[in-house]
Amino acid sequence: MPSLISDPAAGSRRAPSPDDPATLKQALQAQARTEGFTALRVTTPDAIPQAAARLAAFVAAGRHGQMGWMAERMGWRGDPSALWPGARSVVILAEAYTPPHDPREDLTRTDRGAVSVYAQGRDYHDIVKARLKRLGRWLIDRAGGEIKVFVDTAPVMEKPLAQAAGLGWQGKHTNLLSRDLGSWFFLGAIFTTLPLPPDAPEPDHCGSCTACLDACPTQAFPAPYQLDARRCISYLTIEHKGPVDPALRPMLGNRIYGCDDCLAACPWNKFAVAASEMRYHGPHRAPPLADLAGLDDAGFRARFSGSPIKRIGRDRMARNVLYAIGNSGAPSLRGVAQGLTDDPDAGVADAARWAAARLA
Repeated sequence: MPSLISDPAAGSRRAPSPDDPATLKQALQAQARTEGFTALRVTTPDAIPQAAARLAAFVAAGRHGQMGWMAERMGWRGDPSALWPGARSVVILAEAYTPPHDPREDLTRTDRGAVSVYAQGRDYHDIVKARLKRLGRWLIDRAGGEIKVFVDTAPVMEKPLAQAAGLGWQGKHTNLLSRDLGSWFFLGAIFTTLPLPPDAPEPDHCGSCTACLDACPTQAFPAPYQLDARRCISYLTIEHKGPVDPALRPMLGNRIYGCDDCLAACPWNKFAVAASEMRYHGPHRAPPLADLAGLDDAGFRARFSGSPIKRIGRDRMARNVLYAIGNSGAPSLRGVAQGLTDDPDAGVADAARWAAARLA
């Protein structure tokens, strides 16, 4: 749980009075832009009453797969007001990471691994959280109060909160979309004891479009606005431990960490704004599969230091790389796969045998 930040002496500084929340909110929005955020909206902790029931249904259906953390602390996750009863406002911030290229281009480079855009550079958790803390400190210095900051690692449902705050809406692929930002942006949240004027929720603008659903290689959407994570490539390559269902392996293609297909297919991306943080566009775009397959644990850690990819570990990455090798259609990579058929990790050895047989 993030630590609470407070400053009892803040009231002695010259600043807009906490009794003038509209002025304070305007100043906060300006400061957020200074810190590098693309957009800021405000909602209240009780603004998503439907979230708890939807989360419970998702978990009850088993669609969360091995992500046991989604079933934990469901009371907090489904009700932000229970997470911190003292909070009066939730500030939702967006930071664009729009790629300078269409990520689907990398799917044709079958001797290389396709990496989700968000993981090609520095870990966004570190960058966004540091900015949230600076912005939170500014808010405390300006108006007092207390805050907690969250970036994707706590029991907070950022996407429903962002829709309630008017930042965008959850599309048919369940990700957040914006008429002003498209698909490519990170979310962060500041919970505060200060009362700030909430924004109006954003209505759905998907209409009859099904581009995101049609683009999914594994048909992970049982229906619009519903996701079965057990078929999602992002889940399978990042969260899922052990061997992947053999029926799904050919559908992974050369995707070795995440998948951007449903995001990239969205027509609202014509309104996407360029990323201002170049550290998101780093060295991990489409690395050669043969290079990655040869990494031991130390080599893996060194190569992906500071990257979100590091969290899955060498064994899961090697497993993903071997599935991509098996799907590459490149006989020259068969020897790489054969060299790992006796790997100490059972999942890696299984993937190596599968890949070698596919390329025989």
